[in-house]
Amino acid sequence: MDQKKPYLVATLIQVIYAGMFLLSKAALNSGMSCFVFTFYRQAAATLFLIPIAILFERKQVPELSFKVFMKMFVLALFGITGSLDINLFALSYTTSTLAAATTNTLPAITFGLAVLLRMEVVNLKKISGTAKAAGIAVCLAGAVVIAFYKGPHLNPFHHHYHLNADSNHGHSTTTMSWIKGVFLMLSSNFLWGMWLVLQGPVLKCFPSKLLFTTIHCLLSAIQSFFVALAIDREFSRWKLGLDIALVAIVYSGVVVTGFTFYLQAWCVEKKGPVFLAVFTPLSLVITMVSSVFFLGELINLGSVLGGALMVGGLYFVLWGKGKEEKDGKLQVLENSTQKLEEKEAKEIPV
Repeated sequence: MDQKKPYLVATLIQVIYAGMFLLSKAALNSGMSCFVFTFYRQAAATLFLIPIAILFERKQVPELSFKVFMKMFVLALFGITGSLDINLFALSYTTSTLAAATTNTLPAITFGLAVLLRMEVVNLKKISGTAKAAGIAVCLAGAVVIAFYKGPHLNPFHHHYHLNADSNHGHSTTTMSWIKGVFLMLSSNFLWGMWLVLQGPVLKCFPSKLLFTTIHCLLSAIQSFFVALAIDREFSRWKLGLDIALVAIVYSGVVVTGFTFYLQAWCVEKKGPVFLAVFTPLSLVITMVSSVFFLGELINLGSVLGGALMVGGLYFVLWGKGKEEKDGKLQVLENSTQKLEEKEAKEIPV
């Protein structure tokens, strides 16, 4: 049973993310402002994480200089506040299936940014480097297919609009609005990938991951409040009720940001980051099926083909990265063996 736990946890993580896409889209369909939603989500995450951070890390708080704090502020502004606002705004133009599909580009985008910043190296003379470069290209091809080719709708036999309160509140899905939504979604992933790449150096100065996450949530809650206040000044847009919007806010803030953070950390510790990333396409499949039956979304052929290309590109990148790490370990082992043999040869008397 212990051997199956990482597989069950990785699957649960993707189910949670699929639920986030569906509930977020349902909240937007009900008339919730995407900018107000971001503020409430981050506020809920902050309120959830603060007592946990105090409980577990109050005795080992690292020094927080003004310089490091400003780096956190900028990272939160672009990587969390900006990324979430753009993502939800894009979701109002498109579908939850598209949101889940474009998530598969995140590992490729993050790797590409790491290469540009010289934090990763691509050696095209090796098959691992070629696979990683090809994976990024295939992911981009998938994004182009989703943006510019819709194709026929794949109509299901039954629709159950349990979460679809009123789709008229969203933007009409014309060709131009769909293309705009795709590129906004990719822009959101670009900012999120940049946040993932640049937080590494900041964590070296402030190594407490839980406090780091809590401070980021707090900063993004404050930032998103002023963004939402500047765009949505109608009180009716801020009012919460016992409806799907409240469920989506609590779910995204507490379950996704809080609970899933722990599950991901546990899974990475047990099996590594590549193992967890391999399960990413599962959220696309779950979201695609669920959005048809619960939101009444119509899946088009372009989304299926583009999503398949993105998943394929993801696996190219992961395979190349995995092979590179494996080759590196073999090289270290060979070097260690060679040095040991040379040492033993010198110790043997002639």
